[in-house]
Amino acid sequence: MKRLIAFIFISFLSSLAMAQNRGLPDFSELAEKQGPAVVNISTTHVVRGHSQMMPFPFDENDPAFEFFKRFVPRNPGGAVPRDFENKSLGSGFIVSGDGYILTNAHVVDGADEVTVRLTDKREFKAKTIGADKRTDIALLKIEATGLPVVKLGDPAQLKVGEWVIAIGSPFGFDNSVTAGIVSAKGRSLPQENYVPFIQTDVAINPGNSGGPLFNMKGEVVGINSQIYSRSGGYMGLSFAIPIDVAMEIQSQLRASGKVSRGRLGVVIQEVSKELAESLGLGKPMGAVVNSVEKGGPAEKAGIEPGDVILRFDGKTINNSADLPRMVGITRPGTRSTVQVWRKGTTREIGVVIGEIPDDKSAAAKPLRGNKPAEQAANRLGLVVSELTADQKRELKMNSGLLIEDVRGAGARSDLRPGDIVIAVISKGATTEVKSADQFNKLLAQFDKGSNVTLLIRRGEMQTFVTIKGLNGGN
Repeated sequence: MKRLIAFIFISFLSSLAMAQNRGLPDFSELAEKQGPAVVNISTTHVVRGHSQMMPFPFDENDPAFEFFKRFVPRNPGGAVPRDFENKSLGSGFIVSGDGYILTNAHVVDGADEVTVRLTDKREFKAKTIGADKRTDIALLKIEATGLPVVKLGDPAQLKVGEWVIAIGSPFGFDNSVTAGIVSAKGRSLPQENYVPFIQTDVAINPGNSGGPLFNMKGEVVGINSQIYSRSGGYMGLSFAIPIDVAMEIQSQLRASGKVSRGRLGVVIQEVSKELAESLGLGKPMGAVVNSVEKGGPAEKAGIEPGDVILRFDGKTINNSADLPRMVGITRPGTRSTVQVWRKGTTREIGVVIGEIPDDKSAAAKPLRGNKPAEQAANRLGLVVSELTADQKRELKMNSGLLIEDVRGAGARSDLRPGDIVIAVISKGATTEVKSADQFNKLLAQFDKGSNVTLLIRRGEMQTFVTIKGLNGGN
């Protein structure tokens, strides 16, 4: 009996050890095989300026004085050189044996000289074939052959929770390996409309940018691009560009040195739960169209403000961020099908995709009202005035109400003075606002505590704003 118990105990320990070994992967073989295809990238940017005195900002007793003295160059007389070099570091990886290398656009942005160093210590001057800031992808070329090449994987097969590793040059430490898991997929980041990021908890630091993210098969599934941090260093939130997105960009860069993207010509926003209720949608999904570019592809196809785009070329749009990505990868001139929700029903609309223009920025001039601040607010907490004839001419609008002040429930929304109320949306119906009296009568039809959705014009843009919890006042 004792022998049986001992045998069972030993078997249990053996099984436990095997389970532990299975749960703690060994990355050594992967790093050894794939490391040679990862490169260090250093760039030099010549900053041209005027000579000026550069006094030391630290007292000699300050610990920072010695660092400043050693690492900040000075020429005789204490003047900064007229021209000086600004250097930066990053990572990259070889995608073809004849010298094509992928990295981040921000790694080589503004560089006068790019140097690539391999793991065997060979260095090459690299040529930037092209860079795309919208996806943060750049393609480099060095004159070499027979180089080690990474294997490419399929990001769609990644599972949240699986192990991944990064190889790069954080702070210039070549071929550093860090590991973690996939935290999420398809992440949307502010100002990043064309990339469904892979979120990981892999340690990424300055110098890792442009390096590869590997799965456990040794395949590249992403390019490490950025981190979320309050300190400037790693805090557990790292983001990688899916490799399929990157390879589509690099193929265009290799062919023409630039990227051509599709354009629909609409301004969109996310469909919230309250907005979905106002539009008569069963659940929040799709991208609601705030405004349509005059003469653009959407207007020519018949897409209207207030439409909710539910599908693009048969693909479901779960979040508004999905639409720019889908349209962006569509070649200009392609005839696509858009499914929209309009006034309680769906309809299919054919549209010929245009080409996205260069980045433009325009500051909208706020509209100023003339009503005194002591004027009473309506049920939404808004003080409004009707547009003057001059304002209608300037704005090219036939009707609308100018918001003079925002109080009460309105102050808890995104409304602001200078916005123009165009319409009220309720149960899928859109009612144009033509006067303050008519606006107040529309509001009187809502029960206390209801949510009210307004179509607002702000500068040159239109947006939907929902005010939660209508009060019981006038």
